[in-house]
Amino acid sequence: MVEIYVDADACPVKEEVVRVADRYDLKVYMVSNAHMRLPQGKDVNQVIVSDGFDAADDWIADNIKAKDIAITADVPLAARCVENEAFVIGPTGKDFSDASIGMDLAMRNLNAHLRETGEIKGGGSPFSKKDRSNFLSVLDRMVNKAKRG
Repeated sequence: MVEIYVDADACPVKEEVVRVADRYDLKVYMVSNAHMRLPQGKDVNQVIVSDGFDAADDWIADNIKAKDIAITADVPLAARCVENEAFVIGPTGKDFSDASIGMDLAMRNLNAHLRETGEIKGGGSPFSKKDRSNFLSVLDRMVNKAKRG
């Protein structure tokens, strides 16, 4: 059975995840460092981990299995999930895969270095309706792909 693991602390698409999971009767784990109000769904499970650095990431990486789906914007966590043969999607619909994860990690590290040295300032673009729509489309496609095995 395919399950969905959400890095929930700063995830802007929790409602969309629950809507898709309910449509396909999938279990969802919302993993965070603190209690939060979650969307209601058929099988939504809140997992609260310690405040330790990367505790939520560690829980997800330790529990996700091949063909499960992870929702995260955290590139190192995405890499760990891809290594476990899971499908991984960012909140904007970015598909992390074996083919892309090396470049994704390199770009993350380069941007972090450029921010530290002051070469670039600020974050990325604000989350948009287009991002939300793209995410829903990619998640639906991933669920079908995962269910086919």
